Amino acid sequence: MVNKTKFEVIAELWKKDKKQYVKTSTYSAYSLLVDNHLIPEFKGKEDITESLVQEYVLKELSNGLNEKTIKDILIVLKMILKFGVKYEMIEYQQIDIKFPTNHEKKVVDVLSRDNQKKLMEYLNENFTFKNLGIVICLSAGLRIGELCALKWGDIDMEESVMRIRHTIQRIYITDEGDKKYTKILIDTPKTKESIRDIPLSNSLIKILKPLSKVVNKEYYVLTNEAVPTEPRTYRNYYKRLLKKLDIPDIKFHGLRHSFATRCIEANSDYKTVSVILGHSNISTTLNLYVHPNKEQKKKCIDKMLRSF
Repeated sequence: MVNKTKFEVIAELWKKDKKQYVKTSTYSAYSLLVDNHLIPEFKGKEDITESLVQEYVLKELSNGLNEKTIKDILIVLKMILKFGVKYEMIEYQQIDIKFPTNHEKKVVDVLSRDNQKKLMEYLNENFTFKNLGIVICLSAGLRIGELCALKWGDIDMEESVMRIRHTIQRIYITDEGDKKYTKILIDTPKTKESIRDIPLSNSLIKILKPLSKVVNKEYYVLTNEAVPTEPRTYRNYYKRLLKKLDIPDIKFHGLRHSFATRCIEANSDYKTVSVILGHSNISTTLNLYVHPNKEQKKKCIDKMLRSF
């Protein structure tokens, strides 16, 4: 017997249950989506139908919410509804949502070769620990959270590798009464593929080797202190540096994109690039960075025809 239950009640029970099994950062992300999107939209409702959800999706798209965020919201919504069905709080309903066809290709922010050269020249001539972080990103493709959590002890000069074992982020705490606040969390990366060893380039070795002999292994690379800097603060520093150098404003993640793009341009093996980046699936790498040009396509066809 199904006892019809209001959506917000199911959502809160689901959150309480989920908190036992997921990482703090994941729970925080789920809570934000529930509190900021799902409960305001579906509060008081006992039947969440496909048509109701489809209407919500189209409304949010028209309001400018990006498709990825909406898809993340739908993932959480379906988990909540599945939980409600399992505990007989609502009846099962099939929900298949359609998105309007989007023919625009996703454009990846990448530094031009000239701007990357300009940036690297400045960084090499103006050493600071903050500037070293940008060099590391352009040489190893780290995410900003991974970079901010990087300690000198994570850099193994004997093996010439950088060991990525932690990430740092500011998360929202949303479940302690009416008080909501944020805090810094240093944790392991979200996926097992993100835990990786990245070989140091020869140019990085030249910079890091003398430093490794004098730094404290427990200090963070970006600050060279026992206390780290957080991603938001470091992003702001990076933005000011680009402005100072008259380089177009590209998101910090664009450094990671630039690293990957330069690897692909150098005809690096796609799987190897994927592993260095810590992608959970090579298809992510292929979809983002591998875009054959007209000449490459023609060579492919010609090579196939010559085989006959």
